[in-house]
Amino acid sequence: MRIAKGRWRGRRLWTPRGKETRPVLTRVRSALMDVLAPRLEGARVLDLFAGSGALVFEALSRGAAHAVAVDRSAAAIAAIERNAQTLGAAEQIEPLRRDAFAALGSLEAAGRRFDLVLVPPPYWQGLQPRALEALDRADVLAPGALVVVQRDRKEGYVPPVLERLVHTDTRRWGNTVFEFHEPRAGERKP
Repeated sequence: MRIAKGRWRGRRLWTPRGKETRPVLTRVRSALMDVLAPRLEGARVLDLFAGSGALVFEALSRGAAHAVAVDRSAAAIAAIERNAQTLGAAEQIEPLRRDAFAALGSLEAAGRRFDLVLVPPPYWQGLQPRALEALDRADVLAPGALVVVQRDRKEGYVPPVLERLVHTDTRRWGNTVFEFHEPRAGERKP
């Protein structure tokens, strides 16, 4: 797998063996980042199910300032660390080996805020609605933030009822669908 565009264009990313992670195809990752391009310069990015970190490395390659890559798999975190070293990005990425939902709690407690939150959970486990509900409750979104949730086109997906986040767009590339959510105008957790 290679980075599609930006300062690390063409650089190879190491991915863990096995079926524990499912990297986003390069063409899909590239198309998503093209849509996100206006938001990437200087952005603080959070990936809640990071796998090898391909999405955050693509975002960093295109101008994001910093990323937190969360995954509960030791192999995934090792891949992220290895990729960060290879790319010279160790100062820009913070691998966090934790469950995504526990990580949200600790990031909120630390007062961390993100401009872009990527939610590419394993398919067919119903994690997308749970993750959106957790993000709706957590105070981790910067003003004007964007939350992007990935799912399979055939996956039964019923968006949850959210108080602070609103669905703003859906994009599809092949069997991969991305749902875009933003905080309602003026919304900030009390």
